[in-house]
Amino acid sequence: MRKLNFFFVLFLLASGASLAQEARVYKWVDENGTIHYGDSIPAEYAELPKEVINDHGVTIANLEGKKTPEQIEAERIEAKRVAAIELQRRADQALLATYLSVDEILMHRDRRVELFQAQSRVTELYLRNLERRMLKLRKEASNFQPYSENPDAPMIDDDLADDIRLTKEIIVRHERNLKKFQSDEQQIIARFDGDITRFKLLKGID
Repeated sequence: MRKLNFFFVLFLLASGASLAQEARVYKWVDENGTIHYGDSIPAEYAELPKEVINDHGVTIANLEGKKTPEQIEAERIEAKRVAAIELQRRADQALLATYLSVDEILMHRDRRVELFQAQSRVTELYLRNLERRMLKLRKEASNFQPYSENPDAPMIDDDLADDIRLTKEIIVRHERNLKKFQSDEQQIIARFDGDITRFKLLKGID
C-alpha cells in the first residue's frame, strides 16, 4: 500500500512539473491584418488585443487591448442601461410587496396629501395674521419719515422700523414655505400617479 502511495505522489509531482513548464504563446493581429505569434509582446503591439495559446494550440485567455473613446462611451451607456433596469426591477418588487390593490395606493396617497394640505392651511392662516399686522404697522409708520408725505414729519422710531423689517422677513419666509408645501403636494400626487400606472401594468389591470 505504501508503495502505491509513493508512485501516486511521484505521478502528481511529474504532472505538476509538466504543467509548470508548459509554454505560453501570444497571438495578435497588427493594423495591417498580419497575424503574429510570440512568447512576449513587443512594445509597439502592447495596446492591441491578444490571445494566449498553450502548447496544444488552444486559446486559454483573451487579453483586451486599449479601448477607443467610442468603446469606453458605449460601455458606459450599456452599464447605465443595465443599472436602470436593475433599479426598476427592485422598485417593481417593492411596489408589489407594499400594495395589494390600486385602492390601497390611493388611500396612502390621500393620507400623504392631507399632511401637506394641513401645513398649507396653517401657513396661510399665519400669513393672513401677519399681513393684517403689517397693514397696522404701515399705517402707524405713515406718520413718520421716510413713509410720510409730510416733509416735517419726525423720523420713524427704531423699534417701529425694526418691527416692520422683522415682519416683512417672516412673511417672506412663510410665503416660501407655503410654495414648498404646495410643490411637495404636487410631487407626491405625481409620484403616486406613476406608482398606480406601473402597478396596473405589472398586474395587467386596464
